[in-house]
Amino acid sequence: MVSGEHRRSGRRRRSSPLTRRILAVNVLALAILVAGLLYLGEYRRSLVAAELAALRTQAETFAAALGEGVALTEAATGRESTGRKLEPRLARQMVRRLAATTGTRARLFADDGVLVADSRRLMGPGGAVEVEPLPPPPAGGRTNAWLGDLLAIYDRVAELLPGLGTPPPYRENAEQKAADYEEVVLALSGDAAERVRGAASGMVLTVAVPVQRYKEVLAALMLSKGSRHIDEAVFDVRLAILQVFAVALAVTVLLSLYLAGTIARPIRRLAAAAERVRRGHNRHATIPDLAGRGDEIGELAVSLKAMTEALWQRMDAIERFAADVAHEIKNPLTSLRSAVETASRVEDPEQQKQLMTIVQEDVQRLDRLISDISDASRLDAELSRAETGPIALGPMLATLVEVHGTAAEDRRLHLEGPGGNDLTVNGMEGRLVQVFRNLIANAVSFSPPGGLVTVRTGTENGWVRVEVDDDGPGIPPGKEDAIFERFYSERPQGEKFGTHSGLGLSISKQIVEAHGGTVAAENRPEGGARFTVRLPAA
Repeated sequence: MVSGEHRRSGRRRRSSPLTRRILAVNVLALAILVAGLLYLGEYRRSLVAAELAALRTQAETFAAALGEGVALTEAATGRESTGRKLEPRLARQMVRRLAATTGTRARLFADDGVLVADSRRLMGPGGAVEVEPLPPPPAGGRTNAWLGDLLAIYDRVAELLPGLGTPPPYRENAEQKAADYEEVVLALSGDAAERVRGAASGMVLTVAVPVQRYKEVLAALMLSKGSRHIDEAVFDVRLAILQVFAVALAVTVLLSLYLAGTIARPIRRLAAAAERVRRGHNRHATIPDLAGRGDEIGELAVSLKAMTEALWQRMDAIERFAADVAHEIKNPLTSLRSAVETASRVEDPEQQKQLMTIVQEDVQRLDRLISDISDASRLDAELSRAETGPIALGPMLATLVEVHGTAAEDRRLHLEGPGGNDLTVNGMEGRLVQVFRNLIANAVSFSPPGGLVTVRTGTENGWVRVEVDDDGPGIPPGKEDAIFERFYSERPQGEKFGTHSGLGLSISKQIVEAHGGTVAAENRPEGGARFTVRLPAA
């Protein structure tokens, strides 16, 4: 099972999902941007418009030359009307000469819609032979060829998007007539027109203008041209974009890998360290120190390290608490067992009565000890869940002094210092009452008959200070800190053993520290002990 987990962790190390996601997000954003740039719709439209404008100017020039230079014949169609007709042979020669140097295809349609001349057809005794000029081989060889195929696929996909439709297809019949082309029909009516149509090799741009003589429309001249030059210009721009994209892609991938490494690698180290802490049974597994990074991962490492240390401290505290509880419970249980075993062998009623008294005292001691232990074990959870609010310590202390003063008939209690809102803190009222009740009761129990217990309050630099003084024997030298340890018990002479569990001061310290305060003990110069509690003022 362990080897399987090692294999799975090895696969995680070889292929980081975080790295893949960073690469995917960065590359996808760049790819979407480049895909939009490659469309070049507006740029292509501007090239088409410029090409159509040039083609129209050229067609108008050709039409003017044809109108002036083509021989005309007068043909009577009756006694009442005459008309003019183009001489087909001369028209074909002139159209072929005009279109020979322009790279365009020129077609001349007579006013009756019949095709008179086509610069791609050679008319002779054997009939018409169509001449189709072949485009030059693409520069760049095979690389540009497959790149062109790839861009063609891109164009076909782009055409599927809404609003990006394709132009109508170009069709050419074997016997062409003016009616096949709506721009020619418009030209025969006296209006110039232009059209863009789609073809297998790109687009076909056509412009048709009327051929006139003395404002009489004799024919329609249609010039057509392929989009090879436009496609080459767009291809060059696309190639430049792709070259920039290749460089940007390489930089993006390298930066993404660097970013993923600075994020994924330390996170993987932290995860591995956390796994070692979870599986380990000692403290040799430590969290890597990444505080020098100065970023969120460094903060995470510091927090995990502090959390791990706090976890070990909590586990140590639990182990010590369990050991202390076992030790404290063992004493009354041992006494109880001894008393019960002895009582079963003793026949004297008076001795049996004494043994039963011991049994009752041990049971009460166990009950008190278990209650205090239960309270101490719940304290952490309660302090973490309970809501805090403003608490006026003045009225609380006044009530506690009055209650203990009434119960302690042979001791005197006195409250000194300001009260009211001057002694307001944020906290849990019930737990703070427990702290001061414990300290006052402890001072009363140590004070001799007729002694004075003084509760003194005050404020200093944003802190509320409460001092509890007694006239007792004081704290044994060197035990000022030890008295706050669990189960430590230093009771007055004459007090019955086992009356206290030794958890009161420990619980009080835990409560005060949970409120952000401190509690300390010291001996007074004039005799007796003094306990000082300092809490942040609200």
